[in-house]
Amino acid sequence: MDEFSTRTYGTSGLDNRPLFGETSARDRIINMVVGGFTSVVVLVTVIGSFVFPSMPPRPLNIFFAVCILLACGSTIVLIFWYRQGDLEPKFRKLIYYMLATIVLLCLCANLYFFDVR
Repeated sequence: MDEFSTRTYGTSGLDNRPLFGETSARDRIINMVVGGFTSVVVLVTVIGSFVFPSMPPRPLNIFFAVCILLACGSTIVLIFWYRQGDLEPKFRKLIYYMLATIVLLCLCANLYFFDVR
């Protein structure tokens, strides 16, 4: 029975990858940092759409904010499914891609709100 405890399964060493649905401490920290940063950027953008450049807000600014929040909605659903274990771990890269897209969309919206030329 000792021979079964040291199998490498075709890897260079012992295979200590987490099982499906489990995450390491490093992955949890990365998820929290990326999610927190994206949340702050989205919050600043949504608040900026109502406040800048003047009150009352321009309809196009509100439209930008609604589009960003809709993109966030689909990403939140994917994150929820991922955390429940309904999605495979490979979908984590898709979630990171969607979060990066949301941050870039917020950047474009903020540049428009503050009239950067």
